[in-house]
Amino acid sequence: MGRGKIEIKLIENTTNRQVTFCKRRNGLLKKAYELSVLCEAEVALIVFSSRRCLYEYATNSLQIFRVEIDEVRFEWAECMLDYI
Repeated sequence: MGRGKIEIKLIENTTNRQVTFCKRRNGLLKKAYELSVLCEAEVALIVFSSRRCLYEYATNSLQIFRVEIDEVRFEWAECMLDYI
């Protein structure tokens, strides 16, 4: 028997939202790794949390993106300052 479907909407409880984010982030990073290994795909993944944390994954051939990530982080932080 499969799992029941969940309604896709904002999780109001901040603790539950953070737990869900951590679990789903880890699952997404694992899927990115699996995709790169199983299919010899070049994968780059960037995730920003609501707490302004950056999480990233890149295959070895895309390590150059890690340098670019610092620039993205800086630009994103500047952009977020406009909303504060």
